[in-house]
Amino acid sequence: MANFDFAHWQNRIDELRANNHVPGASLAVLVNDEIHELASGILHRGTGVRVTTDSVFQVGSITKIHTATMVMKLVESGELDLDAPVIDVLPEFETADKIATKTITIRQLLSHTSGLTCDFTHDTGRGDDCLALYIEASKNIALDCPPGRTISYSSVGYNVLGRIIEVVTGQTWDNALKDRLCTPLGLNRTVTLPEDVLRFRSAIGHIGLPGQEPEPCPTWNPLPRSSGPYGGVLCASAADIVQLAKMHVDGGIASDGTHFLKSETVSAMQTREVNCVDKWTFSSDGWGLGWALYDWDGVFGFGHDGATIGQYGFLRVAPESGVAIVLLTNGGGAQQLYSSLFKELLNELAGIKMRDSFAPPKKTISVDFKPFIGSYKREGIVI
Repeated sequence: MANFDFAHWQNRIDELRANNHVPGASLAVLVNDEIHELASGILHRGTGVRVTTDSVFQVGSITKIHTATMVMKLVESGELDLDAPVIDVLPEFETADKIATKTITIRQLLSHTSGLTCDFTHDTGRGDDCLALYIEASKNIALDCPPGRTISYSSVGYNVLGRIIEVVTGQTWDNALKDRLCTPLGLNRTVTLPEDVLRFRSAIGHIGLPGQEPEPCPTWNPLPRSSGPYGGVLCASAADIVQLAKMHVDGGIASDGTHFLKSETVSAMQTREVNCVDKWTFSSDGWGLGWALYDWDGVFGFGHDGATIGQYGFLRVAPESGVAIVLLTNGGGAQQLYSSLFKELLNELAGIKMRDSFAPPKKTISVDFKPFIGSYKREGIVI
């Protein structure tokens, strides 16, 4: 396995970040059992504060790995049954489909096969009852498909999992995250509430047109506390995310040598539950229990992406090589930065050839969009 050339990769992230108009980025790389940390750019174009390796970014749906790991810890201890209907634990759980309500399982929520739709952002306030109120408010949301039929990536489902954690542990999701995941694994720069984020150098999202320098978002994070378990509020350093991934690479062993999860539990999370029919939309080949799964020309990998308003995160793991990479960004052409940088890193450190990202066709296709212009509405969403 190649050694990590710090100076080379610092130069590459600086160059690629600037070329793609990304204001700031933090990179952490696990290789040869060592975590390397790099920082580039600024946290806020209005203030000019520099990104440092201990800066925290909003990680978006990468949070689903935190939630899934906590759920699997409860399964491992016998407090939850993966294949039990959700209503056995959460009697108030309800969907617009009465039959689905009775049959949706915890396993299906973890693997995005419940049929529940993706997005329903609903502000239920800052109180400790925010998730309980969210579950009540989501009862009328139609399913995308029958449970177990196919993949239906669902943030709603992960909020249900967050509420299940609360019911089983007697803690809020935020406190359970701190006490049952972050503290045992030494994730000292992973927080959820704004008052905790203020203790650290934190990034603000930037938005703008492609190819131009983006501008800071008008607010730091417009997403409510009730979006926590699916990825609306958690902030972390890149190294903290790699530290969590390292535990999964090491078969459940934490950095202090203790067994956080059993190896069978870790393996179950990385076992394919469903194939992704549309690999471009999901950027993966399948899904396990929390993890997105990849097949890089026969080399197995897992990971997750995340996005909030103007902040984007990318996590990829090549377990056979013991390599894990996390990139956290705050706007601009983050997808292009990720694609170029990870392609080089995975090739150099793990011998992996990533497929090219989705791109426009070489020959322009003419499509008349006029008949489709208008407003599209459903529960919680207006496009």
